[in-house]
Amino acid sequence: MLKGLTEMNEFDKLKSCELFLFDLDGTLYLGDEILPGAIELMEDLPRLGKKYIYLTNNSSRAGSDYITRLNRLGFPCEKENVFTSSMATAIYLNQNHPGASVYLAGTKAFYNELVSYGINLVNDEYGHTEADTVDVVVQGFDIELTYEKLERACHFLRRGAVFIEANPDWVCPMPNDEVLPDCGSICALLTASTGVEPITIGKPNRNMIDVISKMTGIPNSRICAVGDRLYTDIAVAQNAEAVSVLVLSGETSKQMADEAERQPDYILENVAELHKILSNV
Repeated sequence: MLKGLTEMNEFDKLKSCELFLFDLDGTLYLGDEILPGAIELMEDLPRLGKKYIYLTNNSSRAGSDYITRLNRLGFPCEKENVFTSSMATAIYLNQNHPGASVYLAGTKAFYNELVSYGINLVNDEYGHTEADTVDVVVQGFDIELTYEKLERACHFLRRGAVFIEANPDWVCPMPNDEVLPDCGSICALLTASTGVEPITIGKPNRNMIDVISKMTGIPNSRICAVGDRLYTDIAVAQNAEAVSVLVLSGETSKQMADEAERQPDYILENVAELHKILSNV
């Protein structure tokens, strides 16, 4: 077990947390490979008196898709256990751009998620549109990306559309040390092409935790974010004044953690070690 760089071997703050927010890729699984102790932890949390939400920046899937996927992999999951960057984006649009015309460069699943929230999309699920101008361009982690979507997004951004980035992740980790280009990489291309910087919705935006705190009634100080990325999973906890646990099962190495300017509250090898701590083993 590695010592947390802020709390050292003291785990009182961690054990006092009532709600745990778990990243998925790199934290609980890699692709379809379940990481050690992940299912056992999630199954045991209710017995330990802890609530949990799967909090993911992956905007390529809808919330309902995650319920299906997690159940298929063997994880317990109901509707109230999932909160995604695509859901957070829909809430942000309704709160800050009600009724606005929106062009989505994203997957069909993201498209359907926004439709379910009543967002005024000008394109169909494939990205096709006849519109010449829109109020907002939303870019997601688009594993169905086409050049037409990039061209349309550039066209609208150069004509004054607000640019929203569903999540800032540069890559999506995969098994065998492989990665996929993620939403942040696509947005960097669009910024390079247009000069327009995006508004980021997903982690590390503290809004992700603030919304969950409001929904659950649990204060941020009693919420713990667990993940493998310093710049999203850990940063969102730090920005929201919540507790942070970095696991070294995904993108971040111990050396990267040691060199980070802002240190997590705790650094653990994996979620199996978190289970031991919460269980007083």
